[in-house]
Amino acid sequence: MLENIRLSFQGIWSHKMRSFLTMLGIIIGIASIISIVSTIKGTNEEIKNNLVGSGNNTVDVVLYQSGYEYTIYSATDIPYGIREVSDEVCDKILALDSVENVTRYNTRQNSDGVFYQNTALSSVEVQGIDTSYFETVGYTIRTGRNFIDDDYKKFRKVLIIDSTAKSTLFPNDNAIGKTIEINKVPFTIIGVVEKVNKFTPTISNVEDYYSYANESSGILFMPKASWPIVYCYDEPENVIVKATSVDEMEDAGRKTADILNKTISSAQTEVKYKADDVLERAQKLQDLSSSTNNQLIWIASISLLVGGIGVMNIMLVSVTERTSEIGLKKAIGAPKGTILGQFLTEAAVLTSIGGIIGVAAGIGMAQVINKVSGVAVSISVPASVIAVVFSMLIGIIFGLLPSVKASNLDPIEALRRE
Repeated sequence: MLENIRLSFQGIWSHKMRSFLTMLGIIIGIASIISIVSTIKGTNEEIKNNLVGSGNNTVDVVLYQSGYEYTIYSATDIPYGIREVSDEVCDKILALDSVENVTRYNTRQNSDGVFYQNTALSSVEVQGIDTSYFETVGYTIRTGRNFIDDDYKKFRKVLIIDSTAKSTLFPNDNAIGKTIEINKVPFTIIGVVEKVNKFTPTISNVEDYYSYANESSGILFMPKASWPIVYCYDEPENVIVKATSVDEMEDAGRKTADILNKTISSAQTEVKYKADDVLERAQKLQDLSSSTNNQLIWIASISLLVGGIGVMNIMLVSVTERTSEIGLKKAIGAPKGTILGQFLTEAAVLTSIGGIIGVAAGIGMAQVINKVSGVAVSISVPASVIAVVFSMLIGIIFGLLPSVKASNLDPIEALRRE
């Protein structure tokens, strides 16, 4: 085998230009596939990172109706048969093996009736939160103070705003002590929070913008006990659970939704709790991305077929050129297997070299794609190894016919040829 490999390199080196042109189809095919696979892998990782975010493993469990998130605008929108989430229900959720923490909250998105001085703040979100919200979701106090027990017990009209709201409303001023009116009720800002692991999704095209861009001007947080002062009593709440790991997010969200749905009146059949499964959304986007790129892989594979035909052609030429050599070897006793192995090895070495060069070129192409278009790429080591092995198989398969032809030559006829 080692002797056959040595002879193969010797033959390739003696016909450098011809060997390179033969390998070119393999190189182009492998390079195209590696660059496409790297783009698929990088895009899929970017999608997952964008949706899962900073890795705090939180899952929203919210009310849905007919496949859409249920939105409450006023007291007339409160669905019947759905209670507030009690402490006992929270304890059941917290007892789940896949849940690390749990919090409940009320919300108004793009809320009307929110003003700072004479400016309407219609694009802000207002939330009424419990004492575990910031810890669960991953916020930390940047300036000012957190809510304390007396804020809940005495129904204080106080707010904590996030860093986005601070930048939007008070870009150059201290927000602490400022007053914001919510439905004509003044609330005093006592603190500013920001995400511990603040995550910004990668926006590389228009589709990414509409998928990930946040058009909100920020969030205003108030104690949950103060929520009925400006909105509604007995308003149903949403829940956020923090899973023990990314892999447990689906299980934590599904089991939490099951627990919450058991608290809903049997007469209520339209509105139910459902987990916002970000991993499922990521998988759907990944599948959509992969299905498009898989078509490109099949197209790129055509060049491998062309490269294989080129290998077969050049090996047939090689057999013709070396007919007398083959005849001499057979005349001195070389068996068919030796001749067959020599030509198969030469074909396999030729395509393997092409595969290795193709992998290197594919990695280079992927990096160029990343630099030029900003598309995320991630090099797949298994794909690179498979590509080289596959190129070797192409050499064996397409080199089989010429090798068999060489091994079947009649030594006397072969020696007679010039």
